[in-house]
Amino acid sequence: KMLRLCGEAEDKLAQELIHFELQVERDVIEPLFVLAEVEIPNIQKQRKHLAKLVLDMDSSRTRWQQSVKSSGLASNLQPSGAKADALREEMEEAANRVEICRDQLSADMYNFVAKEVDYANYFQTLIEVQAEYHRKSLALLQNFLPQIKAQQEAWMEKPSFGKPLEEHLAVSGREIAFPVEACVTMLLECGMQEEGLFRVAPSASKLKKLKAALDCCVVDVQEYSADPHAIAGALKSYLRELPEPLMTFELYEEWIQASNIPEQEKRLQALWNACEKLPKANYNNIRYVIKFLAKLTEYQDMNKMTPSNVAIVLGPNLLWPQAEGNMTEMMTTLSLQIVGIIEPLIQHADWFFPGDIEFNVTGNYGSPLHVNHNANYSSMPSPDMEHGERRQHEQARRPLSVATDNMMLEFCKKDG
Repeated sequence: KMLRLCGEAEDKLAQELIHFELQVERDVIEPLFVLAEVEIPNIQKQRKHLAKLVLDMDSSRTRWQQSVKSSGLASNLQPSGAKADALREEMEEAANRVEICRDQLSADMYNFVAKEVDYANYFQTLIEVQAEYHRKSLALLQNFLPQIKAQQEAWMEKPSFGKPLEEHLAVSGREIAFPVEACVTMLLECGMQEEGLFRVAPSASKLKKLKAALDCCVVDVQEYSADPHAIAGALKSYLRELPEPLMTFELYEEWIQASNIPEQEKRLQALWNACEKLPKANYNNIRYVIKFLAKLTEYQDMNKMTPSNVAIVLGPNLLWPQAEGNMTEMMTTLSLQIVGIIEPLIQHADWFFPGDIEFNVTGNYGSPLHVNHNANYSSMPSPDMEHGERRQHEQARRPLSVATDNMMLEFCKKDG
């Protein structure tokens, strides 16, 4: 539809241009052609002819004067003889021709000057025709632009990676970001028992391809069901590439202060208070993610991803300070404090976010134009598990790569 709208606009612009060029040719170029190709050349021709006649007259006068001198007559006497008479007649005839030509040239010049107003009108007409052409073209574009903008704004499949959460949700009409829902629903089907999920680095080419597919709101479930690490990597990339973390810059200090409270009950209450202050879009999406991560940890005996491990590899993708630091600084205990925020959220997900959640919110992995898959996750087993005690950590930073997560996990193991 966008191509059709733009094509119609360009077609009408082309028609206006054709009309403009035809009008200029009829009202301006053709009249000026007579001036440029007939009248001005005639004047130039007359001037050249006059110059030649003047040379002829000067030559005749010179010959007559030489004849007078050679006769030996005095300057006050009239020359005599047939030759002198002939030269004098030739001189007078040449002078007469010069006079006639000069009069003709003067007449042509006066006629040209008399028509100067008409010629000026042609140029005025040119400007007026140009102005009318541009007015019509502008009106045409102003008529099409609202339609083109409306079509663009209504376009559902806009890139989501690296875009603000609110913008993506507003454009797509969703409550849960498309990459989040698509990745979570696929992982629920094929990745819950995968060892090292979110920790093992995926194939770079697979990850790049999946991110591009998610940006187009099209996912081939069959292709990626055999590679849950690529799906997990895409989810982490989306969260990491948000301009602002899901848990917001504004509440960063409050999250950190809450994690520093020694008493567990008060600490959990402070974290709950911070959750309640999240904007609606952020709250809905962090609730969705935390509920999923809690479900993932139910399979920790198989996937080895305890709440602590999940918090290590995913926590810095959910919350980071606004001022970025270097890698060395990020790998210190500053990174570990965010783990102390995310881990209790996962461990007490049902207390922070009471109620059941339907992960397959839209019933498909794409926009209404791309219905790829429907899934029912109610039959998935939820084995019992024992939660590890929550670790207290210090301030964290945003990870720079998937490899960073592995280093952080090893760091925590040594620290524990």
